Amino acid sequence: MENLLKKDRFITIVGLVIISALSWLYIIYLYRQMAVMNMNAAFFAMPMTQYWTVTDFVLLFVMWLVMMIAMMTPSVTPLILIFAMVNRKKREAQSPFIHTGYLLAGYFLIWAGFSLLATVLQWALQQVSLLNAEMKTTSKILGATILVVAGIFQFTRWKKACLHHCSTPLNFIHRNWKEGKKGALQMGIKNGTYCLGCCWVLMVLLFFSGIMNLLWIALIALFVLIEKTVPHPKWISSVAGIALIVYGIIVMMY
Repeated sequence: MENLLKKDRFITIVGLVIISALSWLYIIYLYRQMAVMNMNAAFFAMPMTQYWTVTDFVLLFVMWLVMMIAMMTPSVTPLILIFAMVNRKKREAQSPFIHTGYLLAGYFLIWAGFSLLATVLQWALQQVSLLNAEMKTTSKILGATILVVAGIFQFTRWKKACLHHCSTPLNFIHRNWKEGKKGALQMGIKNGTYCLGCCWVLMVLLFFSGIMNLLWIALIALFVLIEKTVPHPKWISSVAGIALIVYGIIVMMY
């Protein structure tokens, strides 16, 4: 039984690694195609004009969703592993086994909603020429505002409350456990909502840096992972908040 449990845990981790790796490979592929402006590349999701087709919108939505999967999968891994552990114990007690995919699907359903809103926002900004061909804001005021708002958000009660639920997956599972496939899906949706409430402003930073800026994507993903996994994340959030506010002021001044 011990070997079986280890094998099950290994399969779960490998699955999450593959999901994350494929997502990052897709992002890197799009970045490289954009760098050479290869408009004929397959799945190229970078409309360079204000006139979007339905295909453009769908591809941009897919781009955002894959980006969210790449950035958030590492930070949700502890929750998935704890859910799988509890599930295994229930299976030992002859309870029905619920695949962790239901929890993960519920979690990313929330980020799919965010991706849809981000795509709409990108379209709106491009219509009024506030995004250039590199998908980076053309307004110094807008860019500085995004930075300052993101910094201030790090100190809000909303941020702290959502981060608490995201950074304590064991407590979340204990307090919110629901039986069955529907219950797992609901748990994923609830945890995804907390994570969205914690991190959505950080994702909006991509409109300042450039939506396909690989360095910023990697830094934000790393920050989210650290913020959710270190024992005392409040000081990290505070330092990041101060840095963003100062950076925003510098952008505004220069």
